[in-house]
Amino acid sequence: MVTLNRIYTRTGDAGTTRLATGQSVSKADARVEAYGAVDETNACLGLARAHTEDAGEFDAILARVQNELFDLGADLATPAKPDEAAGSKLRILDSQVTRLEGEIDALNAELPPLASFVLPGGTPAAAALHLARTVCRRAEREAVRLAEAGEPVSAPAMRYLNRLSDLLFVAARYANDKGAAEVFWQSGATR
Repeated sequence: MVTLNRIYTRTGDAGTTRLATGQSVSKADARVEAYGAVDETNACLGLARAHTEDAGEFDAILARVQNELFDLGADLATPAKPDEAAGSKLRILDSQVTRLEGEIDALNAELPPLASFVLPGGTPAAAALHLARTVCRRAEREAVRLAEAGEPVSAPAMRYLNRLSDLLFVAARYANDKGAAEVFWQSGATR
């Protein structure tokens, strides 16, 4: 359990922060951008959950994902070392990715097939889930950028972000009265 007795420390006033390893980095560091976007995704899910509290298992999925996003943030904030012992750090696991895939399939099975692109919107929960999806895609791009710069990013973390954006898309459709309240793109309709 984490205990936070003091909220402000003034240590970041000069534009730096510390990774979980204790290493000081710029608040604009690519790693901070990546886990910051994960944090934003989590905040968007909190907004969505304000509209899904009576949705039983659906809300439970979103609640679990919120907790896993903290795990993902810890994973990204702790650069892996080559000699890191398996299980010594909090890391996203392939089993978490597999669970997302199962949930995507289960939710999608209750939806009608798509015949057009979906506009973000509909119910308040769906709109918030679409926002979470787009922020998650940004988190994924930031993680890719970090990896392409030669920084360690775990493969399961990358897969998790990719699957999570898919889950959030399907969840938004589900939150739109299982597809009945979706708003579809009308190609060229305003020409």
